[in-house]
Amino acid sequence: MLGAAAPFLRPQRGARPEPPAGGRPPPGEQRARAVAAGAARARSAAAAPEERRRRVAPLAAAAPPAEAGEEPLLRGIFEISKRSCDVVLSARRLRWSPILPESPTGDSSMVLQAQEEIIEMKDVFSVKLKRRRFVGQKKGGTLLGITIFKCLHKEENKLTDCAIHLNNLSEDHCHLWFRHLKEILNGFQNRPKSLKVFVNPSSHKREATHVYYEQVAPLFKLADIKTDVTVTEYEGHALSVLKECELQAFDGVVCVGGDGSVSEVAHGLLLKAQIDAGKDTDYIPTPVKAPVPLGVIPAGTANILAHTLYGIKHAVTATLHIVMGHIQPVDVCTFSTPSKLLRFGFSAMFGFGARTLALAEKHRWMPSNQRKDFAFIKTLADLKPEECELSFLPLHIPQEDSHENDRKKKEKIKKKGSKDQWHKIQGHFLNVSIMAIPCLCSMAPRGLAPNTRLNNGSMALIVVQNTSRTEFIKHLKRYASIKNQFNFPFVETYTVQEVKVQPRLKSGFDAKENTYLDAASAEGNYPWNIDGDLMKEASEVHVRVHPQLINLYGVNTDDLECSQATCNCI
Repeated sequence: MLGAAAPFLRPQRGARPEPPAGGRPPPGEQRARAVAAGAARARSAAAAPEERRRRVAPLAAAAPPAEAGEEPLLRGIFEISKRSCDVVLSARRLRWSPILPESPTGDSSMVLQAQEEIIEMKDVFSVKLKRRRFVGQKKGGTLLGITIFKCLHKEENKLTDCAIHLNNLSEDHCHLWFRHLKEILNGFQNRPKSLKVFVNPSSHKREATHVYYEQVAPLFKLADIKTDVTVTEYEGHALSVLKECELQAFDGVVCVGGDGSVSEVAHGLLLKAQIDAGKDTDYIPTPVKAPVPLGVIPAGTANILAHTLYGIKHAVTATLHIVMGHIQPVDVCTFSTPSKLLRFGFSAMFGFGARTLALAEKHRWMPSNQRKDFAFIKTLADLKPEECELSFLPLHIPQEDSHENDRKKKEKIKKKGSKDQWHKIQGHFLNVSIMAIPCLCSMAPRGLAPNTRLNNGSMALIVVQNTSRTEFIKHLKRYASIKNQFNFPFVETYTVQEVKVQPRLKSGFDAKENTYLDAASAEGNYPWNIDGDLMKEASEVHVRVHPQLINLYGVNTDDLECSQATCNCI
């Protein structure tokens, strides 16, 4: 007999009853546990997407505020390079990344491997709606998406254009994006909408017309730039057109040609500004600035100004600088006699450089390259110095100001220079160069005047005194190398703000001198090479530099890649 039965004890609240000896819980407890486990799995499944989002972007909640221009304007899906992409547009950038499927296990590593691509909106110059059209169809067509045209920087200062296609068949979606993209592009103030274009069909190998209509005009059309084209028919044609032109109707002027053509257009542009300002064009001590920028499309022989602005002779590069609105202020010189203004220009040579040009102009019937080589060799064979007096006003520029062009610093430089006395040198000189810009070209990769800049308010005066032909050739060869072309005892360089050149007229000329070059005729006219354009003048020529008198489409010389090109023509 086991004895009296023990009383039944109620389990305490919260207490868990012991399982029976067999190890299995009672049926009621099994059902409760199954319900609890199912609820836990449901909560885990509901939390999984949120957990994955936290793993993909763990700092999204704590991200810093977006920079100005980085706030998203639009977000959508386009097909780019045959891949569906998540595309985000802001005022500064267009960004996209491929849309990749998530792993079935919830692993986010595939999402994190998606590479994002970015386009800076400042590099975009055109946007078009992309349509499929039948042969001969000019309007309408099936909308395929949007095409964005971008300016791409390549090696050796070269620019080119490339297209990015954003494919989407939704009309509303594409038109919305198109409107926003156009609004952003229209916000770039320096980009021209209307241009006056001058084309010189006679420059170099008569290729200017082909260069313009085959390479330049299509890019202008793509960028929605309206053009008014004048094909010049004679020397001085562009100047006469500019004098009568209403420049306020245009955002800029473009010249397609060589250095002489560009010099004529620049002179006409500045002369028109003085006329509109009511200035006396015979005497202009303080000329007014040109009202619109000037663009240079190289289609000549030397193309010095184009090389200086772009670092390369490349029509597409020059065109894209114009389309993108890259503006560079540039110093300009005035060349005048005591009684009248001769012209505006960027650089000039008196002596060997001018005689070579004058002889080349007399042999225009020869092919361009042959004419240039013939004139150079002939002038070198008959090398003779010019007797003249040079007066100049020195200008001292601190080294730290060579790249910065702050107006206050320039005023201090001018005040300092005005206290200096005029210097005079007299003698026989083989060549005198006066240059307000570095004058880069293929024959002088470092520049004819490498110590000056585009807009530091100074000119380089380079004086080559009389020496032997052998030594002079050594000096010329240095221009095509990396060696210092001025490291000769007969070469002197000065940084100046004004120069006066007074030739000493000779009483008689031998027959040989008159036949090979009409340099000093009976009237005593001496040739000047001003930006590749020939000018003859007998009296004293006064050259002044005027800081930042004109805006040119291009970049600063210091921002260009150093060219390693050399020339073996000498």
